[in-house]
Amino acid sequence: MGNNLNQSFEITRVFNAPRELVFKAWTELEHFAKWWGPKGSTLEVVKMDAQSGGALLSFQTTPDGNLVMWRKFEYQEVVDPEKVTYIQSFSDERGNTIRAPFSTSWPLEILNIITFEDSKGKTFLKLKGYPMNASAEEQESYNGMAPKLQQDLEGTFDKLADYLVFLS
Repeated sequence: MGNNLNQSFEITRVFNAPRELVFKAWTELEHFAKWWGPKGSTLEVVKMDAQSGGALLSFQTTPDGNLVMWRKFEYQEVVDPEKVTYIQSFSDERGNTIRAPFSTSWPLEILNIITFEDSKGKTFLKLKGYPMNASAEEQESYNGMAPKLQQDLEGTFDKLADYLVFLS
């Protein structure tokens, strides 16, 4: 089990919007902050530089207002309008990587690879997530959260779909 660290999480979605627009929604601050995060949560972006070598620092407040979670993305590869690859982790307000507030066994870093494919004016988006340098316990924790991740991302993508209608 120890070497089974390449297990990933994957979600796909078709958006009724051109690929360039969906890509912009992921990479431009004025768009990203309006839709990212599970339904009911709010996102404040402190900084966003969505290019290879750039970073995002943000915090999200849960719907009940009780939990504030800081996150950072370290952009590995950004290819307009085809791909966004980033390492996501929880952080403090200065951007230092910390353990997830909800679990001591959640992986410190998750590599996310998002691809955007044009399909007759619509966009086929695929997101794959991989825990990085995860222990067996961290991988287990990640795998166990897959249904919750799926639910949260479905809600996030619903918000993106609504936002894209608003943009069009």
